[in-house]
Amino acid sequence: MNTLQGNANENNKLIKTQHHQRVSQNDPTTMDNVHHVQVESKAPHHQHHNHDSHHRSSLIALMRASPSSSLTPSSSTSSSSSSSSSWTLKKYLLYDHPGPTGSNNVPPHDDEDHQEHQLRPPHVAEIHELQKRVFIDGIVGHSGMQWNHVNSRFDQVSSPRTSPEPVVEWSNFAFCIGMQSSPEFANELLRALRGGKHWKFNITKTDLYRFWLRIKDDSFDSRMRIFFYMCNRNNDGRITKTDIKQTIVLAASTNKLSVTQEEAENSAALIMESLDLQNKGYIQISQMECLLKLIQSPSKKSLAAGDTEKQNNVESNKNGFLKEQEAMSRAEVLFRTNWRRAWMVLVWVMACIVLFGWKFYQYSHRSGFQVMGYCLPTAKGAAETLKLNMALILLPVCRNTITWLRKDPRINYLIPFNDNINFHKLIAAGIVVGVVLHGGTHLACDFPRISGSSTAVFQQTIAARFGFRQPTYLQILATTEVASGIAMVFLMAIAFTLATKWPRRRSPALPVSLRRVTGYNTFWYSHHLFVIVYALLIVHSMFLFLTNKWTEKTTWMYIAFPVLLYTGERIFRAVRSGSYEVDIFKVSLCPGKVLYLKMQKPEGFKYQSGMYIFLQCPQISSLEWHPFSLTSGPQDDYLSVHIRTLGDWSYQIYDLFQEAVLTRSEVCPKVYIDGPYGSASQDHVKYDIVMLIGLGIGATPFISILKDVAATTHNDHVHSGVREYGNLTKCPQKAYLYWVTREQNSLDWFRDVMNQIATSNKNQSVVEMHNFLTSTVYPAGDIRAALLSVIQGLHHAKNGTDLVSRSPIYTHFARPNWFNIFARLAQRHRGAKIGVFYCGSSNLARELKKLCTEFSTKTTTRFVFHKENY
Repeated sequence: MNTLQGNANENNKLIKTQHHQRVSQNDPTTMDNVHHVQVESKAPHHQHHNHDSHHRSSLIALMRASPSSSLTPSSSTSSSSSSSSSWTLKKYLLYDHPGPTGSNNVPPHDDEDHQEHQLRPPHVAEIHELQKRVFIDGIVGHSGMQWNHVNSRFDQVSSPRTSPEPVVEWSNFAFCIGMQSSPEFANELLRALRGGKHWKFNITKTDLYRFWLRIKDDSFDSRMRIFFYMCNRNNDGRITKTDIKQTIVLAASTNKLSVTQEEAENSAALIMESLDLQNKGYIQISQMECLLKLIQSPSKKSLAAGDTEKQNNVESNKNGFLKEQEAMSRAEVLFRTNWRRAWMVLVWVMACIVLFGWKFYQYSHRSGFQVMGYCLPTAKGAAETLKLNMALILLPVCRNTITWLRKDPRINYLIPFNDNINFHKLIAAGIVVGVVLHGGTHLACDFPRISGSSTAVFQQTIAARFGFRQPTYLQILATTEVASGIAMVFLMAIAFTLATKWPRRRSPALPVSLRRVTGYNTFWYSHHLFVIVYALLIVHSMFLFLTNKWTEKTTWMYIAFPVLLYTGERIFRAVRSGSYEVDIFKVSLCPGKVLYLKMQKPEGFKYQSGMYIFLQCPQISSLEWHPFSLTSGPQDDYLSVHIRTLGDWSYQIYDLFQEAVLTRSEVCPKVYIDGPYGSASQDHVKYDIVMLIGLGIGATPFISILKDVAATTHNDHVHSGVREYGNLTKCPQKAYLYWVTREQNSLDWFRDVMNQIATSNKNQSVVEMHNFLTSTVYPAGDIRAALLSVIQGLHHAKNGTDLVSRSPIYTHFARPNWFNIFARLAQRHRGAKIGVFYCGSSNLARELKKLCTEFSTKTTTRFVFHKENY
């Protein structure tokens, strides 16, 4: 093996020498011949005269600038995408990625390195760092493969044949280097490495090792030349517009992105326009090198986990930035975050303990204690807690009452209304414990002791309650009290089981036979068994063994008010929803089976951004109501929702409207609405700064918030960022949206809304939006996405729209680096109180909540976490 490596090293040096000679011959233009130009836009943003010529000259000047030139921002704090082109492109080169309004690119006012407004040449170390960061993840990206892995893969597919050493087919090259997921790209890489038209022949292990050394060569020049010759298909040292177009199509296909032929043509023309200054019809390696070095400039605070920010830089931030100041202790942060939940739970637990203790003491001094012992007071104590919990469990689902109460700031301050569903589940758990303790003690202890006690003791104590006849165990079970109790337990067991996560969401972990009979519909209908349960509870409480006093039959006292309140709410909802039959203005079938409905806004229907409504479609079911966040703003004269097909009902309503759209029917399916209802997102009005995080369709609660915040300065009723919302008078002055989605076509869901928000936000730095595409593309540092990153930057600089999302919102190719995002906001808004609102999976919720605590503890900025619960 050492001999093999030695020979390979010598061969590699020879190949590098020949390669450089060949490039020098084909490419007489070297980097030394490139002019060093400094570009600065001095025109104010409101001047748009001669825009096209200004854009052309600015773009050409920028692309002629060498990597040794550096650009710094001007003193402006905001600009629109339609502003001066050189300014827009400067922002792209300097900061992470351009946002729709420029707010992402505005440097923090307290950063010393952004105070300088003049252009300056960078330090030599910055140039080296910049060159290192281009293709930082190498040609094989994040695979982390080493030669031993490549060698092992080679041995798996090699065959001796007639050659003196094992060989593999050229088509197995992708598998050997770990690019089996993108074989077409790997084939182009192999062609570039072999540097000839005839490259489709077998690969020996020596050949593969030489290729691997070149692939793993982390020098910018080496990777740049490989990339250049991947584009230069005829190996003449010149890249034409056709070459670039073909590479764009290949890169898009490799990254599973949708790029039309027209977009590829325009993108290739944009690169040629930027680099081919003499209109030769081709570009050479020095020009491509200049472009990539500029566009791939490093970012000090990367937003994406797969971007140029390395883990050691993140650790450096953790060790450095977070130690700037300890604003609050961890105990104080946890107390401030959880004290509302804590006192509510504490009061509930204490009430259960007091009631249990009171009944336990009472029945431990009754005559029945001589027959049943401590089993009797234990069962009666548990029964008293059950009465309380059966009353309380209805209150968290009285949605209209909660929506009305949360308008009062004093009540809203004390009671955590956002946790109503969690409290509902907690009380349900308390009911389960009470049922097990009460029913289990009766069945396993009390009843056997009654039927098995001595006749003398029985006659002296509780015989009168049984007609002076000692019953058998089966006779006790047949009584009205016990039979009704057993029936209640059976019905509650069904409802509670079907309400758990797996049956409700029809988890794949369930057997197929169970999956067929579970799901949201099953959960919904089974939950209505509570009507029978409460009727049985009244019957159960009226036939007690050990008392005839009506004052001790207190179950009705506990549940009367909650039952009446909940019944009144259901009647009110039925009457209101009956008058809220809405006309459908627009129906859109979005990618990923998402249904967009634009509906009539009923007269008198008032709501706040962040609220949600219930929808019912009588053609599917007259009983089912499903919650959906409003994506229209309070100022809009219509209502809109986005419905993703995730269950039985959503699939059925999608099919109904799909049929109406495809048949061009003039009559849409009937839809009734009920609401509006308050949610956690509604509390965004409490904060001056809000951070909105949505996963996939989880972005819907925040769309109306963004529209509302963006329109704030255009509202006649707003003065100095304050709006009247009931008794809440605050409105956010800055909103950040981080939308994380898997598929590119998901970005189409809110494209119109994003464009609308960006337009209204053009002249102000109020809303800042970021898209993150997580599973369909390679991160920006991977060579498979390098050209796309270049085109993405140029396209946004010229047109003000992102090539991937086709909106002003820039798309990051990786999962968000949440630590860096929190660090940026903590540094930008020192001493501020930032509301973090999240809608998505529980796994990320735990990470975000932890980061909120960490940064609130170790910086002067306080992050308050809120999660949507439906």
